[in-house]
Formats: sequence, C-alpha cells, structure tokens
Amino acid sequence: MTPCNGKTALVTGASRGIGRATALALAKAGAQVLVHYGHNAAEARSVTDQIKAAGGRAEAVGADLADPQGAHNLAARVREVVGGRLDILVANAGISKAATIEETTPEDFDALFAVNVRAPFFLIQQLLPILKEGSSVIFTSSLAAHAAVGNLSAYAATKGAIDTLVKHFAFILGPKGVRVNAVAPGVVETDMSNLAKTDAGRDLTLGMQALKRVAQPDDIASAIAFLASDAARWVSGDTLRVDGGSKL
Repeated sequence: MTPCNGKTALVTGASRGIGRATALALAKAGAQVLVHYGHNAAEARSVTDQIKAAGGRAEAVGADLADPQGAHNLAARVREVVGGRLDILVANAGISKAATIEETTPEDFDALFAVNVRAPFFLIQQLLPILKEGSSVIFTSSLAAHAAVGNLSAYAATKGAIDTLVKHFAFILGPKGVRVNAVAPGVVETDMSNLAKTDAGRDLTLGMQALKRVAQPDDIASAIAFLASDAARWVSGDTLRVDGGSKL
C-alpha cells in the first residue's frame, strides 16, 4: 500500500527520533519527503540516503527554527523544492527542558516557546499559499499538555499552546479543505527523553501506562502517517493521544 504516492511532505526535526521515523514512514507510503534539520546535516543526510536506497525521494533542508526568521527561511526553501503544493506538513521539531519553576529562567522559557510554538505558527503562515485542498497538517503535542509529568511546566505550556493552535488552524483552514491535527505522545525512547534512559524512569513510565512497554518512535510515526493519509479525511481539529494509555 502506498497511500501517499505523488504527494509531497515536509517533516521538521526529521534527523532523529519521532521525526526520523515519520519521514521514513511517509517515504515508504510513497511521498516525496523534505527532511528538515536544525544543526546536524549529517544525520539528515543519513535519513535521505536511507529513503533513496529504498527507492524513495527525499531531500534534506536546513533551518534554525530558534531564529526569528527560521520558519520563513525554511518555508522559502520548501517552496523552491516542491513548487505550488505541499500535501503533508508534520510540525514535529521541538526542544524540551526539565526544570522546576524556581530553576526555569526567562531564557529557557523564551527558547521553548520560540521553537515549539512560534516556529510552527509562522511556518504554517508562510506555507499557506501551497497548502491546498486535501493537504494535512500534523503537530506534535505531548502527554504533558494534559497531565502533570515531571518538572516540565514550561515545556507543557508550549504543548498546551499547540493543542489550542490545532483547533484554531483547523477552523481557519477548513474552508480550504486543509485538515489540522496533532498527536500527543507519552514517554518515547528517543535522544530527547532522559526519563526512558534510567531504570527508575522506565519503571515510572510503565507504572503510569496501560500498555507495559516504552514507546518507540515508530509507534508515533504510524499514527502521524494515518493522520496524513486519506484514511483520516474526516478528522480535523483533534489531538490524538498516542501514549499507550498513560495517566488514564
């Protein structure tokens, strides 16, 4: 099955973790994938090489989304590559910082909102002309947006903002035939998740989940690929929990 044949896709933060798994899943489904990276071009090239080796189409595109003009620069590059239409936008790039309220600095707070909220907002703004009827936008939210998990209050606030943007963008872009959704993972075994790297963290994770294993990036990528596909053609404005039944 190649439900994305002929489609173009941009995945931000695609050099590793959930973004990498998503880029590979969309390429396997037949899409031409733009693999965004912030700083590690070599990791991004390894993703595009893997896609091309399997007969797919991919290109790495770099942009620092912490920079105020990062989203604008990325959008300009995307429009150069795909032309007049982008079918799938996965706004996955994000940063995290575990800190108590007392430890959180204004610089930490601003950096989290810059990458996790400002960047996807303005990326969509800049790509509006090439998001057409049938296009699908998928954000990455988090379990932390609706449940207290560790010392992640500032990070959680960014993901709460994402859940709000999903509803507003879905309503605004609906008349164009563009769907907007999000996935909300729980703890996933990635480079960004320190919790899953210790025995105590794994025990804590399994203790709050109905399904007794730690999630892998592929588990989240499959849900994103579903939301990007025509199988989810009547789903918009929703945040899909993909967390193994966490904090039920």
